[in-house]
Amino acid sequence: MTQPLLIPHVSSEIGNLNAVILHRPGKELERLTPQNLTELLFDDIPWVKKIQEEHDKFAKVLRDNGITVLYIKDLLKDVLRSENIKGQFINDLLMINGITSYEIKNYLKDLLLNMPSDNVAEIAISGLEKGDINCNNMPIGLAEYIYEDHYFYIKPVPNMYFTRDPGTMIDGGLMISSMKTAARKPETLILKYIYQNHDLFKKNNIPCWYDNTYFHSLEGGDVLILSDKVIAVGCGERTTPQAIEQLAHNLFVGGSTVERIIIVQIPVNRSYMHLDTVFTMVDKERFVFYPGIKKDLRVFSIIKEEKGFSIKKEKDLMCALKTSLNLNNIEIIPTGGLNAITSAREQWSDSTNTLAIAPGVVVTYSRNEASNKIMEKEGIKVIEIEGSELSRGRGGPRCMSMPIVRD
Repeated sequence: MTQPLLIPHVSSEIGNLNAVILHRPGKELERLTPQNLTELLFDDIPWVKKIQEEHDKFAKVLRDNGITVLYIKDLLKDVLRSENIKGQFINDLLMINGITSYEIKNYLKDLLLNMPSDNVAEIAISGLEKGDINCNNMPIGLAEYIYEDHYFYIKPVPNMYFTRDPGTMIDGGLMISSMKTAARKPETLILKYIYQNHDLFKKNNIPCWYDNTYFHSLEGGDVLILSDKVIAVGCGERTTPQAIEQLAHNLFVGGSTVERIIIVQIPVNRSYMHLDTVFTMVDKERFVFYPGIKKDLRVFSIIKEEKGFSIKKEKDLMCALKTSLNLNNIEIIPTGGLNAITSAREQWSDSTNTLAIAPGVVVTYSRNEASNKIMEKEGIKVIEIEGSELSRGRGGPRCMSMPIVRD
């Protein structure tokens, strides 16, 4: 089992990024059809060859800036080389995909157990369709008759390239998400097996602040690590208030350095599915913000106390940031500027979803020309990547990266 010489730890949103987990888009995107787009949370069908080229260039930009890039599929392959872990994973994978027929489940289990671990890791992400199994002995159930043309025993997970959402490092621990939608639950199963069994986490004794067994949904795109003592969490379409309270309890009693959580209530809308689609940190005192939702925001704080925690309603986001981060000045950079049409268009293509790789240095999509020019005018160094196909999945550079080591 490969053990990278890394100790996962993230206590900043903007500190020099040292290591990150990505997923290169693959065959799972070839499984998208007009019929399953909504179920699999896509608005359009990406051109797979082009999206891979764009993602490879994104990874190259990170490497060129001294950042170690790990791929989630490689980490999964590492842990599945243990036959015992592989068997457990196959059981859980079939269960999460709703395989209830005893005969079909046993057949698929035997089929997968006899495959190399690399193949199992691939199928866990790209899926297993009826047409992939060329065997006359395959048991046939009612579902195979009903869904004759396109029946997936194991569904593809095309959102896997947004590695930010299934998990987030907070301080020296990992938060494994409890995903809102069924389509994304396999992502956290994969991450949990990596967390429990890979030397990267196992040998470094990394605590887990939250996991996929919690009932209430909490997703990584809603979590921003503002400092070693302060995080922000979005409460909207994908993350519930109950989950945020549970996370607060786990962090406060579990020994993390976090003492305050700023809760930003955002509209329940697919356009703003996570906090990082409307708000990200780009420098010590500077934040990118989508002004189109300013009037709809409500802001609260959960504050660690000697026993338990207290909840406070904040005047607004800027005041909460100044108070919690001990800053005299906060600069909010509006995406798209003050033009409402431009701002809305570029927010839709993830202009707010910036990935800071160092203080004042961010990776963005080149297509968001107005927002990028505004950031550059404000002294932010903008590293542009092409994202015509990557953005079809409704996520930007921050969504596509899971930082595991930052200064």
